[in-house]
Amino acid sequence: MDLLKSLFVVGVGSFAGGSLRYLISVLMKSPVNGFPFGTLCVNLLGCLLIGVFYGFAARHPLMSQNTLLLLTTGFCGGFTTFSTFANESLQLLQSQNITTFAIYISASVILGIALVFCGYALTKLFA
Repeated sequence: MDLLKSLFVVGVGSFAGGSLRYLISVLMKSPVNGFPFGTLCVNLLGCLLIGVFYGFAARHPLMSQNTLLLLTTGFCGGFTTFSTFANESLQLLQSQNITTFAIYISASVILGIALVFCGYALTKLFA
């Protein structure tokens, strides 16, 4: 029964995250001038949020595992778009837009890791 409950929690979070990702992509109308800003913004925001969620959970042990599962695996998993990131990267390579490809890959990975760290660190301010 716990597995079924966990699947439901992840599904609810994924629905919310995926819906918000779609809304942002519609509002940002990416890619802009060949650069997929919408996907980059969603992925970076997702990195910041997952850092905040895990940081908060580490400092507040009363957060339930279901809440953490909802926010991280569910919401952030549904919100971020690694498969879209990979596809857009391939399209940039296929169009031989090497500079944009390098900037996109570098910004996504370096800024993504930095934002997970920042999100986690931000929770120390509110502990």
